[in-house]
Amino acid sequence: MKPIVSVEGSIGTMRLIGQFDFNLHKDFRQASQELLDNPAVQEIHVDFDQVPFLDSSALGMLLLLKERAAGQKKSMILINCREAVMQVFEIACFNKMFTIRPAS
Repeated sequence: MKPIVSVEGSIGTMRLIGQFDFNLHKDFRQASQELLDNPAVQEIHVDFDQVPFLDSSALGMLLLLKERAAGQKKSMILINCREAVMQVFEIACFNKMFTIRPAS
């Protein structure tokens, strides 16, 4: 399913639903571009609440988005990360590169 993009004030949120893998590449890129092109957005939240699984291509997509956001002086936060997703992020040392907020 395509990511759902919303903007509230200076925060742009991309809600991911389902497995985050290479099949989502095109839709993720389009949703990312929408947030990057919006001058009101200063902080990008990627919401993992509905993501049960992600693969290495998903990690690459997140790194690319972080790089592109930083180039535009926008920050990026990974939010609502479930335990399985958090484990992948920790193995990939994403906890040292990103601000990550676990699911409550």
